[in-house]
Amino acid sequence: MSTENEGKAVPGDPAAPSVPPTPPVPPSAPPAPEAGPTPGPESSPAPTAQEAPAAQEAPTVQAAQPPHAAQPAPAAAEHPAASGAPAAHAAPSHAAPAGGWPPPPPTVPSWGTPHAPVPAAPAAPRKRTGGLVAAVLAAALVAGGIGGGIGYWAAERGDDGISSTTVSSGETPASFKRDPGTVAAVAATALPSVGTIKAKSDGSQGEGGTGTGFVYDQEGHILTNNHVVASAADGGTLSVTFSDGKSYDAEVVGRAEGYDVAVLKLTNAPKGLKPLPLGDSDKVAVGDSTIAIGAPFGLSNTVTTGIISAKNRPVASGDGTGGSNSYMSALQTDASINPGNSGGPLLDASGAVIGINSAIQSTSGGFGQSQAGSIGLGFAIPVNQAKNVAQQLIKTGKPVYPVIGATVNMNDKGEGAEIAERGTGSTPSVTPNGPAAKAGLKPGDVITGFGGHQIDSGPTLISEIWTHKPGDSVEITYERDGRSVTTTVVLGERTGDS
Repeated sequence: MSTENEGKAVPGDPAAPSVPPTPPVPPSAPPAPEAGPTPGPESSPAPTAQEAPAAQEAPTVQAAQPPHAAQPAPAAAEHPAASGAPAAHAAPSHAAPAGGWPPPPPTVPSWGTPHAPVPAAPAAPRKRTGGLVAAVLAAALVAGGIGGGIGYWAAERGDDGISSTTVSSGETPASFKRDPGTVAAVAATALPSVGTIKAKSDGSQGEGGTGTGFVYDQEGHILTNNHVVASAADGGTLSVTFSDGKSYDAEVVGRAEGYDVAVLKLTNAPKGLKPLPLGDSDKVAVGDSTIAIGAPFGLSNTVTTGIISAKNRPVASGDGTGGSNSYMSALQTDASINPGNSGGPLLDASGAVIGINSAIQSTSGGFGQSQAGSIGLGFAIPVNQAKNVAQQLIKTGKPVYPVIGATVNMNDKGEGAEIAERGTGSTPSVTPNGPAAKAGLKPGDVITGFGGHQIDSGPTLISEIWTHKPGDSVEITYERDGRSVTTTVVLGERTGDS
């Protein structure tokens, strides 16, 4: 039952008789229906007597129309429109007897026919209201038809390949890819080859520390810093844990205190180890991107990024135990490096190792791994130097250092590296028949240049010497009696730490 006029009082028509229990006696000459086109949906037959109760059950929707001699408008004419369907579809299948009650309905065209609908015959004001309602309903049907047509057209167009610009969050992970060369891609490749080293001494206190190392070759050699493993070098224990959580015992193959480089070997090396590729630290430029991997403060598999902020930075760092200092012409980076990063790889943007993270500068002015934390000044041993040392340690177990055969002052800075008057233990400061002596150097000479690099102190000179190999010929500049002299020195060698 439609509720279109629910709640609205419809005045009764005083001329409308009640529905008689039986059809009225037809007049002798029933009015002929208005002539029209061929029979079709427009001349729908009158509703059957079975529909009369429905008209009586809804008096507020369908008001009985008074009989009219010219063109009666039965109540059933509004019933299809009130239910929201076209009038042509509401016609019953059985026609009323000729001349019976109610009279035949007016012809109403179905929606979409090319000719205009037949207007209703003039009647009481109630009929005008019905006509207005019919017009509104017709307009609604037209609007609904247009809207439905547009919706169908849009759906069809969508099926032809026009897709929505909205991307659901569920589709994002499946389509997201990390391009090669991104930090995430480099880290994902390198992390399985980087391990966290735990060193423990054999003392009663079981002292030790945590550092980092990385796979050097498929035989199970691990490259790291000397100060990471020094506490366990004599009778202690070492273990290496990789990013997959698997841990392996390790032993020291060789250590170089002066270079701060050490080589370990896994006692039960697994198959399928992937060594990290080694880059060329001589070709690194200031501003190149860097990626550091390590275990700062014991937090394994930590990745940080930065740039090369300087090259050939002379650094003399201690291991925090009062042992011998190490000297390096370091790569400086602002990638965050903290205690525990020691021995870990410093990678370039392609994922190649360009250095071994070894020291940091602290606000107290000291170098080493025992300082408070990173302030953006980290230092790495150039990988070209570390590779030479590693090969020597794997081959002989002992480091080999290039030397000039002269003792220099390690305290003064700013005027160059001055050759001391006396050596250690009152030995000569210039080794007789050594490299410096052969080059003409004497005690008191101040070395200001070595291999094209400016020298401002003894540590700077040593760090530059150790970037070379024994036997290399290097140009050296020194000052004597206010006069600058340039000559060539052929580097000698020293085996082992003394």
